[in-house]
Amino acid sequence: MMIPVRCFTCGNVIGEHWEEFKARAREGEEDPAEVLDELGVNRHCCRRMMVSHTDLVDVVSPYQ
Repeated sequence: MMIPVRCFTCGNVIGEHWEEFKARAREGEEDPAEVLDELGVNRHCCRRMMVSHTDLVDVVSPYQ
């Protein structure tokens, strides 16, 4: 799950798209811009947040 769930700038809920975006774009299979277009993330601030987000849970908690 993406934390924060909402865009800092506009408040739109974007966390619901995070898992699919990460699976498709972060693995290098597809262009991130095309994935965001298909998911319906159109605002620049929301797109910026999705592309620049890092899952800190994986970094901070290596012992799962």
